[in-house]
Amino acid sequence: MSEFTARPYVLHEANQAQIKQLRPNVAVLPWGATESHNYHLPYGTDVVQATRVGEEAVGRANAMGARCLLLPTVPFGNDNVQLSQMATITMRTSTQQAVLNDVVLSLVMQGIDRLVILNGHGGNEFSPAIRDMVLEHPIFIVRINFYGVAPEALKILENRQGDHANEQETSLMLHLRPEWVAPLETAGDGAETPSKMLKLGSTPNVWYPRDWAASSKDTGHGDPHKATAAKGQHVFDAIVTTLAPILVELSAAKNGDYPYVVRPRR
Repeated sequence: MSEFTARPYVLHEANQAQIKQLRPNVAVLPWGATESHNYHLPYGTDVVQATRVGEEAVGRANAMGARCLLLPTVPFGNDNVQLSQMATITMRTSTQQAVLNDVVLSLVMQGIDRLVILNGHGGNEFSPAIRDMVLEHPIFIVRINFYGVAPEALKILENRQGDHANEQETSLMLHLRPEWVAPLETAGDGAETPSKMLKLGSTPNVWYPRDWAASSKDTGHGDPHKATAAKGQHVFDAIVTTLAPILVELSAAKNGDYPYVVRPRR
């Protein structure tokens, strides 16, 4: 008989006895995307990273006394602007909201009133959906874009430009799943097409969707060629070290400890 190794805080692995003993009060939902990442990274890059960050952060938090449960990762993001790339799978915002609503409803009916969306894809925008969820359900929801929580750690990178299949993402994948990373000499340079509308592109708080086929010849934004597994481990550890205490704090909070305020629905 093989050794039993199921982690009680990972829902896909745990059994009912483990869950009953854990008595989770915080659910963590990783959310990724399925899209092209230059020529060298897998389509599931965002899924891999969100899942592994979630596993490590929840494991560390629970070791510090939290009662968090990692839900299965949602593998599809809002990728409408990348549909020109073969095999990209997208979810409309309305679909994401429907999925989120059903997850929230399930949690609330089972007495879990704290949810953390651990987002690994820049195209996912959950703020409006979260506002709607807390209007309809007695739950407190936090959205964390994990890739941005440890900016100091990014100083180790030699090229911090770009936000897709760049040195940061490539280094993380070289640390987490090196067997899925093609040789870096196969990668494009990740150059982004310069904007011909300088005011539009340089004014703070002005946003527009980027047509991906027009914005990059290789789907990357940022040069990945200086990426290393050591840099990836440094960034990963910094992210998890930042996230774990947040989860501990949320799990320990009592309703009314601002901003954790959940009002009963009439």
